[in-house]
Amino acid sequence: MKISKEIKTGILVLLGIILFIFGFNYLKGQNLLESNNVYYTEFNYNALTPSSVVTVKGNPVGKVTEIKYDYKTGKTRVAFFVNEQLVFSKNSKIRMYETGLMGGNGLAILVRKDGERAKPGDVLESEVEVGLVTSLSKNFSGLSTDLDLTLKSADTLMSNLNKLVEDDSSQGLKATIYELNETLKSFKGTSNSVNSLIGKNDANIEALLANFKTMSADLAVVITELKEANLGNTVATLNTTLANLNNVLAKVNSSDGTLGKLLQDDALYTNLEGATKELEALLQDIKLHPKRYFRILSKKEIPYQEPQTN
Repeated sequence: MKISKEIKTGILVLLGIILFIFGFNYLKGQNLLESNNVYYTEFNYNALTPSSVVTVKGNPVGKVTEIKYDYKTGKTRVAFFVNEQLVFSKNSKIRMYETGLMGGNGLAILVRKDGERAKPGDVLESEVEVGLVTSLSKNFSGLSTDLDLTLKSADTLMSNLNKLVEDDSSQGLKATIYELNETLKSFKGTSNSVNSLIGKNDANIEALLANFKTMSADLAVVITELKEANLGNTVATLNTTLANLNNVLAKVNSSDGTLGKLLQDDALYTNLEGATKELEALLQDIKLHPKRYFRILSKKEIPYQEPQTN
């Protein structure tokens, strides 16, 4: 069977169209020979481009196919396809993230297995992960503000320092430095005087140190002798003696025994006082009438009479 040139030309054109469509989709990241499922998600702004990568745990599993602005909701609807072998539930989230420091964003599927299985055409919940470059760009304004305030503070400090240095009054820095120099000079003179005094009295200082050394040696000998003298036993004996003395004093205070009664009993004191008075009267009577007590001097008995008091 002979094929005409028109048929051959049509077949070539058709094959060219098919190859063009296949190549165009392949360049977009979509392989027409693979079975893919299309899903949707929405963001408050657009930072994606068609053919942006879709990953799962860092592995590419699909591409972004379409980006449209929804005039009713004011959000950006993103369509993306993944291989039909990827199974996840409707509770999974779609995260937009920066793919590198040089820019560019992609989608990551945070796969979850719980809940109802996601079907092609479902709209999945989305979130945005702030990247390093975006975070730095947002924080740079605050950093620049703080840097500006720091520079202003530094400028004010330098201005005040210049005023302090240029101040020629009695409270200025120059006057303070001058007074400090004078103080240092005085201290230097005092130091020289002290050095001279020490130099003149080297012999006395050496003798003083020698005496101190001898005294330290003697003190060490005394301490050694005290240790060898069994001072602990002496102290123990003294404590025992003091305890016995305390017992004796306690008995005296408690009116036990002769000495305690003598100190505590008023009647004994009264009797002693009466006996003393009677003895005194007896001695006085003997002095006045010796014949009464010594019969040799008088044979006549002389009765006792109370002495007359003036």
